[in-house]
Amino acid sequence: QVQLVESGGGSVQSGGSLRLSCAASGITYKNYCVGWLRQAPGSELEEVARFTVDESVVYADSVKGRFTVSRDNAKNALYLQMNSLEPEDTAMYICAAHPKWVCPPTAVKFHWTGKGTQVTVSS
Repeated sequence: QVQLVESGGGSVQSGGSLRLSCAASGITYKNYCVGWLRQAPGSELEEVARFTVDESVVYADSVKGRFTVSRDNAKNALYLQMNSLEPEDTAMYICAAHPKWVCPPTAVKFHWTGKGTQVTVSS
């Protein structure tokens, strides 16, 4: 059974930082494309960042230069370092994974997702 469990969310003021983590069980990260999604109230699910098949990283334009995604395959863990947070970053942040041999071009279509961790940024 595949489980993705996010942690590290919370409430911060504008300009602050948070580091999210995603622990996986039932899969081995090195064989999967992995990434982060977010969904704000009343908005659609959007891709934040993901590792592609060739291990390069894709970021949403809105987070480039502020967010950094990383992974530790030995620990089967995925991270999202978020700096210079803005109120517009307020959302539920969700970890996602998909078998590497058939990765979709967006993490929104990844097969497995966690339940998410809430990030709230106040001005």
